[in-house]
Amino acid sequence: MTAIRQDAWTADDDLILAEVTLRHIREGSTQLAAFEEVGERIGRTSAACGFRWNSFVRKKYETAIQLAKSQRQKRNYVKKHPIGVQVASIALEDTELLSGKNETFTEESLSIDSVIRFLRQWRSNYQDLARQVKQLERELYDKEEKLAKISKEKEYLSKQVNEVQTDYRTVNDDYKALIQIMDRARRLAILSDDDDDNKTRFRMDANGNLERIE
Repeated sequence: MTAIRQDAWTADDDLILAEVTLRHIREGSTQLAAFEEVGERIGRTSAACGFRWNSFVRKKYETAIQLAKSQRQKRNYVKKHPIGVQVASIALEDTELLSGKNETFTEESLSIDSVIRFLRQWRSNYQDLARQVKQLERELYDKEEKLAKISKEKEYLSKQVNEVQTDYRTVNDDYKALIQIMDRARRLAILSDDDDDNKTRFRMDANGNLERIE
């Protein structure tokens, strides 16, 4: 059973959530399925993924969401219509559809202008996608730069902590050694005083003889 994480969301978690959710939108799947997939990948509940998406991540990918929805619509349209109707309807949507006509187009009814407009629209879609990819690449680069900076700061702080711990151990060892020296010196001083008190003393009398002093 996968452990449910309770830690804070990272930039990598948000990126995975965005990528998977956008893919599900493009493929016509549900966001709930996307949240469940993300939850399995990063060890969080689907509810947590959904809350994170709606409260934070979604706001950063509005353009990508609209593009994914557009791609989903085109995908569904391709599945439902033959190539002739697909090309004609997309290429002429700026004229016939806006004027309210519902004519049926076939391959025979296509013109060079229709094909050109179709190709231009697809080129526009490609350019939009390319711009979105560049934007995502820039965001990814910025996040990687930020992550590298944080990693460097973490390494520096870890080094500082290790140095402080080493200094602390050295000072602590020196302190213990000093206490031991002071304790030995105190005991030696007490023994020296006792020896002086117990030592026999002599003095010389008037005749030049030594006599013991009690």
